[in-house]
Amino acid sequence: MKKLLICTLLLAIAVPVSALDRSPRKKKRSKKNDTEQVEAVPAQDTTRTICPEPVDMATPEPPAEPEVNDITLGLTAEQADSLLAEWRERQRQDAFNEFFRHYILEDSTVMADQTPDSVYARRLLDLASPIQLPFNSIVKGYINRYVDPRSGTISRILGMSQYYFPIIEEELLRAGLPVELRALPIIESALSPTAVSPMGAVGLWQFMPTTGKSYGLEINSLVDERRDPHRATEAACRFLKDLYSIYNDWTLAIAAYNCGPGNVNKALARSGGKTFWEIYDYLPRETRGYVPAFIGATYAYAYHQLHDIEPTEAPIPLSVDTLHINRLMHLNQISSTIDLPLETLRQLNPQYKLDIVPATTKCYTLVLPQRNISEYIAHETEIQAKDSMYLKEYINPANIDKKKKEPSGTIYIVKKGDTLGAIARRYRVTTSQLMRWNNIKSANRLQIGQRLRIEGR
Repeated sequence: MKKLLICTLLLAIAVPVSALDRSPRKKKRSKKNDTEQVEAVPAQDTTRTICPEPVDMATPEPPAEPEVNDITLGLTAEQADSLLAEWRERQRQDAFNEFFRHYILEDSTVMADQTPDSVYARRLLDLASPIQLPFNSIVKGYINRYVDPRSGTISRILGMSQYYFPIIEEELLRAGLPVELRALPIIESALSPTAVSPMGAVGLWQFMPTTGKSYGLEINSLVDERRDPHRATEAACRFLKDLYSIYNDWTLAIAAYNCGPGNVNKALARSGGKTFWEIYDYLPRETRGYVPAFIGATYAYAYHQLHDIEPTEAPIPLSVDTLHINRLMHLNQISSTIDLPLETLRQLNPQYKLDIVPATTKCYTLVLPQRNISEYIAHETEIQAKDSMYLKEYINPANIDKKKKEPSGTIYIVKKGDTLGAIARRYRVTTSQLMRWNNIKSANRLQIGQRLRIEGR
């Protein structure tokens, strides 16, 4: 009994001790679990924990972005003009290249001096023009003259044609005339809008004053629209249409454009013939070569690639736009205000003889490079404010007469291989004129880099 009592007491003591021993282990295990949970949860921003934001505060909306217009794409006016200019220049260049790539037949014959006459005749026939383009010994001489690589004439003409031919072709098509007539300004002026003949004919189409005025061209001390590519081409189309209505034959109409219908009528009466080649011997000497030269220029333009002739770079902006001016303005007002050289303004607006737009009683057009249109509009007030600065010396008629007497023309810089004769042929002047204008004593002493003045060009 005593032993039973001792065992009972021992058991009563052992149970609490066992419970005490297990409790710390449970606590330790619990603490470990808590630590693992804390490590598993990402650390929170203490700032937000300390200073929590009000739950009901609305989050501010981001500022609305400006709407992008599909046309402007968020560009400035100057950037838009620049992109438009690049597109137009690329379009014009591509059109120039595509014409020869797709519409002019190519063959394996390249060297002009080895080309059989039958090949020349077939190439002219392949042009499929409403204007008769026959081949003979006279025409062959003019073809060889145009494709002669030593002259460089056709290379320069091809470069200029990238600007002038789209203007000319548009007017010809609008008038319902053959586009091959675009070659007439090549033989008339070598595509120089300021060309002046010894007889006084002026411009791309070489209008005499009386003929020009009869077809609506303005010709006075300040303006000569014979030098305006657009207005002169419009007048030439009307003139050519009238001549064709007289003869119903394009070679006779072309001959009459050169020497006048009176001379053609006399040749028809004296010869009894009905075509250009039948009256050839009865025409003025210059006109005898005029139609063959037209055929030669047409051939050279179409087939220059077969003779290894490449166009020079166009010396004039190909992408342009037109503004209307309603007040008197000097071109220097523009060139001194915006980044546009005076020479470029003169190239694009050759009809203004003294660099003055005489818009006193009516509006006149002003052609600018596409890249400068927005710049001009942005500075128009500043440009107009300079009229007293640049126009005071021209308001007096005596000053205008003095300005007219000042020498004008083109400056040509001599390059390697140039000769005085080749330069004279290029600008349709004589060697003696070049020597007189530039005080040259010997035609054989040109120097590379020498500057030559070609007056009236």
